[in-house]
Formats: sequence, structure tokens, C-alpha cells
Amino acid sequence: MTIKAFEGHYPNIHPEAWVDESAYVSGQASLGAGCSVWPMVVIRADINPITIGERTNIQDGAVLHVTHGSSFTTPAGFPLIIGDEVIVGHKAVLHACTIGNRCLIGMSATVMDGAVIGDESIIAAGSLVPPGKQLAGGYLYAGSPVKQMRPITEKERAFFSYSANYYVKLAQRTDASSAN
Repeated sequence: MTIKAFEGHYPNIHPEAWVDESAYVSGQASLGAGCSVWPMVVIRADINPITIGERTNIQDGAVLHVTHGSSFTTPAGFPLIIGDEVIVGHKAVLHACTIGNRCLIGMSATVMDGAVIGDESIIAAGSLVPPGKQLAGGYLYAGSPVKQMRPITEKERAFFSYSANYYVKLAQRTDASSAN
């Protein structure tokens, strides 16, 4: 894995987090306990912090970045904050946004600067959440740009914790396999 400092900031990776050897993590990144970062993920916290919660999994090819401060954004820019037990699907792009706890961000979905996704939400695969969009928790959103489709089901709600626990265990198996 490539773990790099940027301007004196070195990523803070919890000892119980797992990062694949092909992932790139730099700068003001913070990864919580049980977090897993899979192949070819880029987490570039160079100009603002990226905080990833506990038992969150960032799947293959996802790109996570932030925005610098300017007169075009805000004076401080935007960090990227991802809550606990979040599933970030393959090739998703999360750019300077806030993702609540127990969310699923579908494969190839894009969430843009200043957007806020409420707890227990699903962003369908291929969807676009535009800059600054505020999405209430507890719903499935789909489309480009996203539209609220329906409340999430109890089965979907249970899936968040199930998936979080599954990926914690899968990362442990992966780590054990590479030790042999």
C-alpha cells in the first residue's frame, strides 16, 4: 500500500483497520476501527481532511477527495466525512461531501462537494448527487441527479450492519491469507 504524508500530515489508520496493498492513502486521512479499504482505492486528503468511520468499507476503485478553500466554494473548502458502517461500492466517487451512518453508496455513484447524505440512506448505482444537495436519511435515492424514490425497507436497514460486519471479517481473512 502507498501511505504518504502531505505537508506534514500523515494518515491516521486505526490498528484494526485494513488497507489493501494496492490502495493509496495520503495526508489528513483518518480511518476508524474495522474500516476496510480494498484494491485500487484512492483516499487523497491533501488539502482538507477525510474521516472514515468504524466498520466502513471502501470497495475497489473508489476515489475519495476533498475541496480546497476559495471564493468559488467556501473559505475553508470542504472535507470528506463518512460515518460508521457505510458501504462504498466499487468505483464510487465521493468528493468533499458528508455521508451519514449506515449508508450504501452504490457502484459508480458520484456524490459531489458539500452534499450531505442522511443516516440509513441508499444511493443507487450510477447515481449523481449534485453539489450542495441535502438528502434526508432513511430513503433510497436514484438517478442523475438523484431523486427520492421510497423509504428504505427493514431488510435494507438490517443490511447495513450485516455488510459492515461481513467486510470486517473478510478483511481479517484477507490479511490472514497474505500472511501464509
